[in-house]
Amino acid sequence: MNPQQNPQGGNLTNLKEFVLLGFSDVPHLQWFLFGLLIVMYSFILLGNGFIVLITRVDSALQTPMYFFLGNFSFLEICYVSITLPRMVFNLSTQRRSISFIACAIQMCCTLILGATECLLLAVMAYDRYMAICNPLHYPLVMNQRVCSQLVIGCWISGIPAQIGQTSQIFSLSFCGSNQINHFFCDIPPILHLACGDIFMNEMLVFLGAVIFVLVPFLLIVFSYGKIISTVLKLPSATSRVKAFSTCSSHLAVVILFFGSAMITYFTSNTSHSGGTDKVLSLFYTVVTPVFNPLVYSLRNKDITVALRKFLCKQITKI
Repeated sequence: MNPQQNPQGGNLTNLKEFVLLGFSDVPHLQWFLFGLLIVMYSFILLGNGFIVLITRVDSALQTPMYFFLGNFSFLEICYVSITLPRMVFNLSTQRRSISFIACAIQMCCTLILGATECLLLAVMAYDRYMAICNPLHYPLVMNQRVCSQLVIGCWISGIPAQIGQTSQIFSLSFCGSNQINHFFCDIPPILHLACGDIFMNEMLVFLGAVIFVLVPFLLIVFSYGKIISTVLKLPSATSRVKAFSTCSSHLAVVILFFGSAMITYFTSNTSHSGGTDKVLSLFYTVVTPVFNPLVYSLRNKDITVALRKFLCKQITKI
């Protein structure tokens, strides 16, 4: 590492690597966390993988709602695979270093997939809005071509902005310590290590959060406001219960994901504490992907029936 002289008198360092402290502050829980994360990662892969598979192979699930759900489950697998395997590796080896480039790539991928998840959740809310509030127009509006375009738009919309965001952050100078008080390369703990005035970077982070977190969240709130208003006007109590049941699973995932993400990205960098950041990040990087198959499988009769049918078919082949 080659030190450079800071015009303001401090030392700047050309960092070649960072150290992810992770959960090193609880050394007695290292192997417990290792086992827990292995179980959670396996469940995420299996649970979301089954949803992806079932929504592809079962003819009864070839609808826009399950098309979006299959994409969302695949996204959850990708999203958690950016951070969780390295967490497990760090816990098992106690080697916590990550190269400067690897840290930048991890942050960029996390931001892109996080933006995709926010947009896709908004699209899923719009799909439910159209199905419940405009049932006659639903088959015409939400056709296969439109659904595919919406999903592709969700996947690619955040790429340019998040690459730019990552480039801005990693072009900063970093002072002294290279220890990141987090389990992955997230924006708040990285900015905490930066030198000089980071006001502009914080404003860009805030702007990105408004575009990719707040705007989709407001669209979801608007969609569910319309849905609730429409459902309450239904004459049949059975119809109201069925409509609310269809939407409650999606709403639970929305609250869990957006709640933790907004607290993280809409509060000042100086107000962040390492412990709080890590707990909140666990919710939107690990808990939501675990929660997703439980919510959508156990509370969804179509998924449950399709899964039973698929398993019975596989057993008869043995």
